Amino acid sequence: MVVGTSDNVRRERIRTPRVGRHRGAAGAESFSGSFTALGQLAYAGARVSAHVVDLRSGATLVSIDDRIVLPAAGIGQVLLLIEVSARITSRELGGYGILDKTPADAIGAPGIWHRLQAPVLPVADLAALVGATSDSLATNVLLRHIGLEAVRTRTESLGLARTALLDLARTTRGPDDAPQLSVASTAELAWLFGALSRGEIVDHVTSDRVLGWLALNADLSLVASAFGLAPLAHLSTDHGIRVVNKTGVDFGVRAEAGLLSGSRTGVAYAVTVQFADADLATRLRVIEAIRTVGYDLLEYVY
Repeated sequence: MVVGTSDNVRRERIRTPRVGRHRGAAGAESFSGSFTALGQLAYAGARVSAHVVDLRSGATLVSIDDRIVLPAAGIGQVLLLIEVSARITSRELGGYGILDKTPADAIGAPGIWHRLQAPVLPVADLAALVGATSDSLATNVLLRHIGLEAVRTRTESLGLARTALLDLARTTRGPDDAPQLSVASTAELAWLFGALSRGEIVDHVTSDRVLGWLALNADLSLVASAFGLAPLAHLSTDHGIRVVNKTGVDFGVRAEAGLLSGSRTGVAYAVTVQFADADLATRLRVIEAIRTVGYDLLEYVY
């Protein structure tokens, strides 16, 4: 097998011990790799946004156009999970309550329920599918039962002004549909995940339930690809680190928000890149830049 030069460079970098760059004199913190990688994307025409905050000190570590509103794809499903969890906590909704799928709910990937034989599932299982696979069918069934307006009301009550779940999951979007599943600012996403970690979203029970669903996420292809975790088995601490994340993937959009904890500290982070998805090489450059953010985060917390 012939291995390309870029593959050799990437493998050599992974094998080479990385010296921590975030523990400099006077506690100086450096995310220069992240700034360089994301800056190169921006110079190439992509829209880039990122925000990272230290959960212990509250210090902002990275702030790159973090107030702008960009498409967030499946990350907006976190808002649906919060509303579902809040209703279970208040007993307006039972976690074991059964919901059925209808032909109107069904669309293709992402997700696995449309490939399963079960015509009905409990509410809590649907939320777990959303957290684990961004399941579009489970999303639409929950939204049909709860209502998009209720999710919007909850979102506003949390003080989020630049983050919203706009629509059902759809394979195609017509002129009468919202142009995106969701939008968000990375500053608000990082705040939201930090608040979940502190039990401040509704209450501790509601927040912990949402984090439990998100901890099932099998998509570690972006920021979290730098952490060396098993995509299907990372519920517990592994080599001193733990991640809870939600990704957003759509044509021309790669985004991730989450929590990363290590032996040194923990961070809440969010990164979004909107780009011209013209060819595979461009997409791979975006993914590699986002992975660089993951390397910097890992060095910072570990």
